[in-house]
Amino acid sequence: MTTNITGGCQCGAIRFRVDGELGDASICHCRMCQKATGGFFGPYVGAPRQAVVWTRGRLKHFQSSNKVARGFCGDCGTPLTYEYGDGDVGLSIGALDRPAETAPRVQLASSAELPYFAGLAALPVHADDEPRAAAHLASIVSYQHPDHDTAEWPPKP
Repeated sequence: MTTNITGGCQCGAIRFRVDGELGDASICHCRMCQKATGGFFGPYVGAPRQAVVWTRGRLKHFQSSNKVARGFCGDCGTPLTYEYGDGDVGLSIGALDRPAETAPRVQLASSAELPYFAGLAALPVHADDEPRAAAHLASIVSYQHPDHDTAEWPPKP
């Protein structure tokens, strides 16, 4: 993965960039990652701690175990980091401005994988272009920060 990696929280209070290359990306099925993200797993990508520059705001932290602290936005609650000791910092893949470019390469803590996880891809899919779904999606006005850096946020009216 190359440089020019940026990201941030949903509300825009916290932004970051990575001055360097990302490491391997993974998903972790452990119960702590499930609870920390509110999802089925924790999706993280490693970055050298010294390469992560916080360009707006300050993380709040929760010490989720004797080994790991988790960084998040104190305003909107977006999970942003998985911090194990003094090594690389894990950045939440969903917090990256271009998450599609960071594919997980390994799964961790598979013994805690939720029993229905493997079958999720087989669930029926509701097409976005189905008229009712399209009308609903068109009616949504997003207040979240865009997927790029801004000089200020929120924008002035």
